Amino acid sequence: MIHSLFLINSSGDIFLEKHWKSVVSRSVCDYFFEAQERATEAENVPPVIPTPHHYLLSVYRHKIFFVAVIQTEVPPLFVIEFLHRVVDTFQDYFGVCSELVIKDNVVVVYEVLEEMLDNGFPLATESNILKELIKPPTILRTVVNTITGSTITAEIQGVIDACVKLTGMPDLTLSFMNPRLLDDVSFHPCVRFKRWESERILSFIPPDGNFRLLSYHVSAQNLVAIPVYVKHNISFRDSSSLGRFEITVGPKQTMGKTIEGVIVTSQMPKGVLNMSLTPSQGTHTFDPVTKLLSWDVGKINPQKLPSLKGTMSLQAGASKPDENPTINLQFKIQQLAISGLKVNRLDMYGEKYKPFKGIKYMTKAGKFQVRT
Repeated sequence: MIHSLFLINSSGDIFLEKHWKSVVSRSVCDYFFEAQERATEAENVPPVIPTPHHYLLSVYRHKIFFVAVIQTEVPPLFVIEFLHRVVDTFQDYFGVCSELVIKDNVVVVYEVLEEMLDNGFPLATESNILKELIKPPTILRTVVNTITGSTITAEIQGVIDACVKLTGMPDLTLSFMNPRLLDDVSFHPCVRFKRWESERILSFIPPDGNFRLLSYHVSAQNLVAIPVYVKHNISFRDSSSLGRFEITVGPKQTMGKTIEGVIVTSQMPKGVLNMSLTPSQGTHTFDPVTKLLSWDVGKINPQKLPSLKGTMSLQAGASKPDENPTINLQFKIQQLAISGLKVNRLDMYGEKYKPFKGIKYMTKAGKFQVRT
């Protein structure tokens, strides 16, 4: 039914997105923006916009476009009615439905949306039922949500590396399912830039061997999803020589792909003398000299999330640390490009033989840091 929901303000900025089934790139909204430009008024944007691979259905209320993305034909009024129900629910929960209020209550918003759809199909859409499942925000809850936080900054540095072993002078063309995603791009000299500008197709005569075809940058404005989350409970007590340390790592919107090679590190405060921890999987070390904690997790099993729990021994009489430590993650995901970039096809011209073609996607953590 409904794959994704995008909330767009009157300036054309996507300020919230939610995915239920598979992650849909923000670039799909380019079709909506084109229709928005053609419309003289916001209310005149067509409620149903077909695209090559999706349908976009939207409602405009409180100066916000609520845009649902679906992949198969469904009764449009059914989806539009659901979108109106989302708006009504936000208004009931928060008193008003505005961009500022939604951003201020983003944790509750995601919880509500998670309950309203189950695998893309409407589940709980009545406010009285939702309020039994998810309590409306209070001052205390707002403070807690602010502390547990959302994404502060995020960006993707992507590359396409090629390995070409072809005889003769083959002329190649490479096209993408969603080329609009690529904005900040740097090309190998062999790429014909004019064709990319006009058609968004890579046309080139490749050199032999390994080379970097292109590199690209996706800012937080176009970020698709963050694939890992960390739950943490790190506490130091006043007038106590012990502290509590608990972290759990889990997958988030990885489209069923396995997160592997997970390594968690944390630079502990100087006052921590030692740590007594028990991992549910993997191995860990703590260096009492450098105060560096390292946990080699390995693969994440979504059915049994890895955790590391225990106590910290502190210097007797020392005041508790001013700040909690940050948590750093390393990981990789095979056959997934978290940017949402996908190759459509690769064609060869100028030679008569049939080449072997293959593609491998890979996501790796760069600097992935969680503030506790």
